[in-house]
Amino acid sequence: MSRTALKSRIDNAFKFTKQAEKLSLKPTSDGGEDEGTAIRANFITPLDPVIETADGNRLPGVPIDEAHKLNEYKDRVEGRPSRRDLAMPRGLSRFDHINEQQQANPSKPVAEGGTDTQLEQAMPPSKTHPLFPPLPLYGPATWARDLQCAIFSVTAFTLSTAFLLVIVLGAAFTSIPKLAAALWRWLTFRDPREQRPFREEEERRQLVRKEQEREWVRQHRTNPAKSDDDDDDDDGKQTTLANPATPGYKPTEGGPDKLVCDIRYYARRVGLDCEEFKVQTEDGFILSLYHIFNPTEYKPASEQERGASTPEVFTDDKKGAQSSTRRCYKDGERRYPVLLVHGLLQSAGAYCCNDDDSLAFYLCKSGYDVWLGNNRCGFQPEHKVLSSSDPRMWCWNIRQMGVMDMPAFMSRVLHETGFEKLGLVCHSQGTTQTFVALAKEQRPDLGDKISVFCALAPAVYAGPLIGKMYFKFMRVISPAMFRVFFGIKSFIPLMMTMHRWLPGRVYGTMGYMVFSFLFDWSDQRWDKGIRDRLFQFSPVYVSAESMRWWLGRECFAKHKCVLSTREEGRLEDVEDEETEIKREKAMGQSTKERGKKAWYDERAPPMALWVAGSDELVDGKRLLRRFECGREPYARIVHSKVIEEYEHLDVIWAMDAVVKVASEVKQVLWETMPEDARMVCREVKDVAVDWDGKAAIAERD
Repeated sequence: MSRTALKSRIDNAFKFTKQAEKLSLKPTSDGGEDEGTAIRANFITPLDPVIETADGNRLPGVPIDEAHKLNEYKDRVEGRPSRRDLAMPRGLSRFDHINEQQQANPSKPVAEGGTDTQLEQAMPPSKTHPLFPPLPLYGPATWARDLQCAIFSVTAFTLSTAFLLVIVLGAAFTSIPKLAAALWRWLTFRDPREQRPFREEEERRQLVRKEQEREWVRQHRTNPAKSDDDDDDDDGKQTTLANPATPGYKPTEGGPDKLVCDIRYYARRVGLDCEEFKVQTEDGFILSLYHIFNPTEYKPASEQERGASTPEVFTDDKKGAQSSTRRCYKDGERRYPVLLVHGLLQSAGAYCCNDDDSLAFYLCKSGYDVWLGNNRCGFQPEHKVLSSSDPRMWCWNIRQMGVMDMPAFMSRVLHETGFEKLGLVCHSQGTTQTFVALAKEQRPDLGDKISVFCALAPAVYAGPLIGKMYFKFMRVISPAMFRVFFGIKSFIPLMMTMHRWLPGRVYGTMGYMVFSFLFDWSDQRWDKGIRDRLFQFSPVYVSAESMRWWLGRECFAKHKCVLSTREEGRLEDVEDEETEIKREKAMGQSTKERGKKAWYDERAPPMALWVAGSDELVDGKRLLRRFECGREPYARIVHSKVIEEYEHLDVIWAMDAVVKVASEVKQVLWETMPEDARMVCREVKDVAVDWDGKAAIAERD
């Protein structure tokens, strides 16, 4: 080796060491061990690198340029030709006018300020991707970083608490007229609930619940030694305290509702049960995945089987493994897997709090194998190597939730059930991360593993609520001020403290008031007797970066769409206002021509949409119009429905949602199921519903 080559290798080794230290778990000065030392950037997609460490762990993503530097220096040290390719992935050509400068000079950093470990210089570059600007880079802990984290924590606690107090006071103030009107009706001997569309059914269900509670208490008081596992009474008939709509399921929990944040508790109240699996994402986060099952036919997996696996997804070595699900369900009686993913500030429990009308329980009793995913951090932030005090733990947004969390959930469900595909049902933000993940520049191959994507209240286009004063405030302030107000870790963690401390009924009432004030929701179509229960599963921990993506000045609030820029949205508006003749001419273009600006390619799975017509938070009708106008030539819409009277949460919480949404979801899942899966699965059955809301609707109309 020549002296010049040796000098070059030494120089690159020094650069690699410095770059690795910047991206490692800990500074190399802390003991000098290799554990946690960055060795390579693994690109999940061309825009989503994660850092691999010497001990086999993963660290969350860093700016693309920083990841390429690490790989480039490593290749040079090892004598391999460096491949510094920053080309955009397939599908990003529609953003070439923004990215051409970056592609013309790939050796130039993505943007100034995005490559320094000092927090005040860790501002994301404003434009490298028009819809998903890169996240800041936080290096290993140093005294300077810890000091700055502490400063941000103090300012965020003070200012975000004041912000939350303003919201609570605003919610309380706007509730005064409603309370006064209800009080006046009561004083004038009128029923305050007479305007509610399902008033009589609410009263009937309240009486049924009270009777069931009394019966449960009576049985356990007169025979306290009776085991919950006893299936039969002395006369041989099964004791059923569940909703009369689903006979045959014996509850193992009962009595007065405890109002707890526990999916298993509510599953047991309707004769089902639940087990929790841990799932590791490709960037090291540990997620919760819940499995709903019938305890009379399924034996739960062991604690070891339910533990977190490797960060790799869809690996061949998982195929053929005898999981607990494969052992319990034989061919001909197997259940087709369905994965449900929740919305923003929600958790998996949102699908489990309406007794037998809960979507998760309804699908399970219909014959599906139901799995519920909790996105990263949830109620208990957990990472393979990071702690919740590390700002890198919170450096993620909707992109990582789609590109990392969804594949982790899907991979584990398919591994546990042994199927090649699954049905995917999402609500609100769950639909957002799925639409993002399936886009042709993200992970379109996920479409090959989804038999149908059912989107409930799809959140792709912004509704008019984005213009409210408190949302405008977040859009007006700069990214730096956003961090001063809301910090660099979790978004307003005081909400979680209140969740833990306040009694269930107080918290439920306050939660409804605040969310109703923020999003203009009402409980008119919900069962008011269990309304406090609905809010026991929210909010959850959400990163400040994620909320900045939704509401800050650079991303969703600016473009008002998750996959199109503001300029593209304006062009769509112009096209929609054109005459029918011009629109038909555009439709007459070839699939290839229309596909250039499309979000999805031929790998997109079949899709079904249930749009809430009175939804002010998101504009589902506009998304449906995009599909109907042929802007997505490769997307196949197998079902679409607009429910004009529904608001954002009515698609999962309305009293008649079983008939208007859940029963149709059940049928769509069955009709789109792969033929080979249908041959080994039990036939999906109709769950009897003793009330469908039709009489009440007719009476109201």
